[in-house]
Amino acid sequence: MTQMGTVQVKKMADPTGAARQRDGTFAIVTRMPAGIVSPEDLETIARVAREYRVPLVKLTGGQRILLAGLAPGDVQKAIDDLGPLAQPENTPCVKYVLACPGTTMCRYGTQDAIALARSIGGRFAGQTFPAKVKIGVSGCERCCSTSSIRDIGLIGTNRGWTILFGGNGGRTPRFADTVAHDLSDSEALDCVQRLAEYYKTRAKPRERTGPFMERIGMEALQRELLDMLPYIPVGEAR
Repeated sequence: MTQMGTVQVKKMADPTGAARQRDGTFAIVTRMPAGIVSPEDLETIARVAREYRVPLVKLTGGQRILLAGLAPGDVQKAIDDLGPLAQPENTPCVKYVLACPGTTMCRYGTQDAIALARSIGGRFAGQTFPAKVKIGVSGCERCCSTSSIRDIGLIGTNRGWTILFGGNGGRTPRFADTVAHDLSDSEALDCVQRLAEYYKTRAKPRERTGPFMERIGMEALQRELLDMLPYIPVGEAR
């Protein structure tokens, strides 16, 4: 009798920095701090899309550009050709920081959304979190960056920045809780960093900020963090 040996098939790992698509191809996304892109960036993206015959080039809701339909063997080459536009991200991490034009261009802008979004993005570059984090920075109360349903949201007013925490879209939408009003740029950046660190050290693995806030409640956040920040009056958050 011939004894058949056990054959083990090793599953190939997905290419780093790419997401598998339904047809077995892969997609990569560009890195565009605050959603800003130059003509040279667009030319690079177009060249890469043509070079690797990318069938779908799409703007995402996160102010990035998706290149979908890459063959597995082309993923790393496309990333290399895109250079800084496609640096692989840690997972989970801050996926993006949305920004409207703010006072840079928009006639309704009351705060500089682009500058603050860039500062926030730079502050969190390379950091990992319990789950993905999405941030929206809106330069006025029209809230074009949908800040009220972001993990961390900022809304500019004539008096400064309003800070929100714990929002999300998806299958179970949640409006973020307002945690501070009328902050300066430096205060807003500090508050965002402290909220992110608080979440990072207390959330469960894979727990987004929305479920995290539902679990701990605003009273705990107020007592353990917000009441200790000198620029937030005691009991202001709601």
